Amino acid sequence: MTPLPELAISIRQPWTHCIMELGKDIENRNWKTNFRGRICIHAALGMTRDEHADCLATVAAINRLFPDRVMTVPTRANLQRGGIIGTVEIVDCVSDSDSPWFFGKYGFVLRDPQPVPFIPARGALGLFKWQPLEGGVA
Repeated sequence: MTPLPELAISIRQPWTHCIMELGKDIENRNWKTNFRGRICIHAALGMTRDEHADCLATVAAINRLFPDRVMTVPTRANLQRGGIIGTVEIVDCVSDSDSPWFFGKYGFVLRDPQPVPFIPARGALGLFKWQPLEGGVA
């Protein structure tokens, strides 16, 4: 297996699922980045019922825009959290986009998501250097 990037970004579920599985091509943030390149996607440990419901509503709205491609989101219990779940390339940072996934002040434009076997790891704010957790518990 190719070594994973040393930098990661922590994103709450189910948004990480949307990046890895549903074609979410923008990560919305209140801050911009000049970083370009491949990073790890860390699925944050926390996730509220409201966050899950908000994502379900967003996916339902996108499904109405593109009825030929019906996307689904797993239940809260079936989403991996507290570790690295894949990698993605950041190719741009924009303040406007036609992507149905864009609704932030800034959007990190994402390309080529690659799932990896789950690796327990702690998250952090911003782009951070991640390490696997010893003992495998987040």
